[in-house]
Amino acid sequence: MQIDWLFGWGDGVKNRLRDLRAEHGFSQGALAMALGVSRQTINAVETDKYDPSLPLALRMAKLFGVPVDHIFLDDWTPGETANG
Repeated sequence: MQIDWLFGWGDGVKNRLRDLRAEHGFSQGALAMALGVSRQTINAVETDKYDPSLPLALRMAKLFGVPVDHIFLDDWTPGETANG
């Protein structure tokens, strides 16, 4: 059951991981190794099929030397809640 409209959620989190990876010269495999995850995880994040855990997002930000919100972009905007 899709209830995203009830809470004002958009399409979810988008990311710039592919661009940052390319800018820093990492292959998916090399980035995965540096972060301690599988290449498939990197691919899934880049194709918006998987939102990484907070610890993984923080490691990515540290590795690239940018804030987390420079990598991950959320289109959610605050709105009324179901109780308000």
